[in-house]
Amino acid sequence: MTLSEADRFLLEGIRRGEAEAWSQLVERYRGRLFAFAQSRLRSAPDAEDVLQETFLTFLKALPRYRGEAGIETFLFTLLRRRLVDWFRGRRLSVCLLHDVIRPVDGDEAGEPIAQVAAPDPSASVYARRDEHDELRREALAEGIRALVNGYKKQLKFRELKIVEMLFYCQLANKEVGKVSGVNEKQIALIKHRSLHRIRDKVAAELRPRGLTRLGEEDPVHSEAMLTEVWESLRLSCPKRSTIGAYHLGTLEEAWQDYVDFHLKQLGCRFCLANLADLKQQDSRKSEALQERIMQSTVGFLRQSYLEGPRGRA
Repeated sequence: MTLSEADRFLLEGIRRGEAEAWSQLVERYRGRLFAFAQSRLRSAPDAEDVLQETFLTFLKALPRYRGEAGIETFLFTLLRRRLVDWFRGRRLSVCLLHDVIRPVDGDEAGEPIAQVAAPDPSASVYARRDEHDELRREALAEGIRALVNGYKKQLKFRELKIVEMLFYCQLANKEVGKVSGVNEKQIALIKHRSLHRIRDKVAAELRPRGLTRLGEEDPVHSEAMLTEVWESLRLSCPKRSTIGAYHLGTLEEAWQDYVDFHLKQLGCRFCLANLADLKQQDSRKSEALQERIMQSTVGFLRQSYLEGPRGRA
């Protein structure tokens, strides 16, 4: 997810020290971030504290932020790091499905939060990765993005669901088979073909940059690295507008089914937070509309029905 023109405009204003630009950015993103934090912490005051720390960290990290990922993705990454600190020492996951199939000893249901798979969390990747490692990660991101977009364009949502469970949710082939109803041999074949496509795309991206091989730590073979890049950039998450259309029930059937899987069965915590925020916005809009209607009609109501009968008497 790259920066939109609106986000670029806000960032330019914030870097100039404009309070109005900062206020607009906070207003735009606080709802979905708060929904994510509250779903993990259960306590609204705790979620508010963590959210405040996240926005403060964003300001401190702004000089190093070059827009490699969209603002929403970057903010979610910073929020995840704050939550990782909160739940220090626990095994954490990004998908509810992972918790259901492979529960964590000692954790309450639904309590674990998003994991940063590598020991060096991706929130600081922009400042500390050496140049070649960064190029490899960028190439890997392009490989995953090409795979995901290809499946979406061809409406191959069965394959997309399977690779999400394999690489994003980190389930074993057997577990994916139980959820999807697809036999393990077919899942292994889809996994092999998907890795092959990613590898080819990575090689094509690296070749013009003078890197003919991926080095000893091939990111395609390292599923931890593959998952880290997938998670940190949320490469298969539906756009917020798509989640909004799903909420309204206006998506085409195949897309509606896929987004339903991503939200309800895979249980992507980021997208669930977006959906919760959209629902909350709808509620606020409904209340505001009712208030406007009441304000514009109550005078007429009094004049026509309360004062009218006495006037006619």
